[in-house]
Amino acid sequence: VTKKVKSMQMFHTPVTYAMQGDRVGVCVTQFDPKLLERGLICTPDSLHTIHAAIISLKKIQYFRGALQTKAKFHITVGHETVMGRVMFFSPAPANFNEEIQENVFDFEKDYLYQEQYLSKDSVSSEENKENDQAGEVQLPKQQWALLEFEKPVTCPKLCLVIGSKLDTDIHANTCRLAFHGVLLQGMEDKNYTETFLPKLKVYKQKHKEGQVERVMDDYSVIGRSLFKKETNIQIFVGLKVKLSTGEDGIIDGGFGQSGKFKIRIPDGLKPDTKMMLTAASKKKSKGGKGDMTKDDESSKNDSAQPVTISLIFKRYVFDTQKKMIQS
Repeated sequence: VTKKVKSMQMFHTPVTYAMQGDRVGVCVTQFDPKLLERGLICTPDSLHTIHAAIISLKKIQYFRGALQTKAKFHITVGHETVMGRVMFFSPAPANFNEEIQENVFDFEKDYLYQEQYLSKDSVSSEENKENDQAGEVQLPKQQWALLEFEKPVTCPKLCLVIGSKLDTDIHANTCRLAFHGVLLQGMEDKNYTETFLPKLKVYKQKHKEGQVERVMDDYSVIGRSLFKKETNIQIFVGLKVKLSTGEDGIIDGGFGQSGKFKIRIPDGLKPDTKMMLTAASKKKSKGGKGDMTKDDESSKNDSAQPVTISLIFKRYVFDTQKKMIQS
């Protein structure tokens, strides 16, 4: 509704303008005040109603415990507090120390999915021991979260966001405020999961390990234990793998019905690797039944360190095709 302002007063004094922070009485022509409810007065397009948002954030140091992805928090934004679910992410590890531009979110960059907000107390004790030897724990200069609200909120861009656990016992001697941040990008479309989120390039690093079962020839081996029996190996064909003996390989296809697969080694197997694998498979075929012989014991020792196969790839969280990406 658009109406003319007839006059304005501030503490019984007529005024010709008002600004943020003023307390003002406004007389509007031909308007029923019963139609008006408590809300916000603003310049057109300065507020937007959003279903989800990307925020940059910092943990409040007095909050005890980790900030977990998929956890629900009370989110205070604009003039409302609503429940929201969070997903944390950080720059790719190579960019941890890169200077981040304030109040801007770059959709062109890749981001690493985090199970929780990274802070010194969130790093496990084992990692701490390793990092103490190597130096200080490396944390990214900036982290972000995707907030998904249970009901839409109306707020300005770049506004303050506060995440709290208001259901915590108020008599407990503990901080209920968990994090604070800045709203960088709001999602106004109700179907943001289909229309907006695929633009957000947050990936999970996947690492699978299997073993070489036997040699086929100088340029190919058979692998096992990398996939489950029911896995469609066809979708992994063409992905690069690395053997623990140093050779690079490419998954060529399935082999039989039990989840085994064929790996092509473009540069060929090293003579040492071929000898080791051939010897191991001979010992396996020898030691089948009967009592434990010395041969069996030595084969057990040999097979204690099998040749392993590493498959590393990235998968983007919001990619509808669920493609596997390798650098």
